[in-house]
Amino acid sequence: MTAGSPHSNRSEVLHRFFAGITEYTFTSQLGVADPPLIDYLSGLLTHFVRTDAIFGLRTPTGERLLQVTDMLAEAQARQGPARRRVHRHIGDFTLFWLGVYPETAENRRKQTKDSLINYKDQGKRNYFLASRLPADDSSTPDDVLKRLSDRFELCVYGLGEVRKQWAEREGDDDAPILLG
Repeated sequence: MTAGSPHSNRSEVLHRFFAGITEYTFTSQLGVADPPLIDYLSGLLTHFVRTDAIFGLRTPTGERLLQVTDMLAEAQARQGPARRRVHRHIGDFTLFWLGVYPETAENRRKQTKDSLINYKDQGKRNYFLASRLPADDSSTPDDVLKRLSDRFELCVYGLGEVRKQWAEREGDDDAPILLG
């Protein structure tokens, strides 16, 4: 992919779009002045535009993990920074579904073995666990993961408000086409 390719231009537009509405929502509407947290959330939205990123966690044999219960089992099988990445992904996965598509999260959860767990509790717990595990150079800082755990409910609510903002803009010709 070259710098001027349509894919990289679309990614940049999406990143700017999500950064703008996430910053507006969290700073102006919710009074949250935490740039690293807001940047993390806008990056999460940009990253999870692609379905393969949402369901990007795989076993060492390449099997895609679609349920949080399977992701939890995989986390237990890993060590060090790899375990941290799985716990962070569980936090991201639950935060994304609860915040952006709560109706889908509930339906997904009810129809699988995830019905035995609570996504909110798992999101909070897994961000906390990720913040305590060894990191590598590209890891999200511990303090950001800890704040995601501590403020999980606020982040869920805020992402729901971000979704409302982008839904209002979907009819706007200047808004990027999302999830397409």
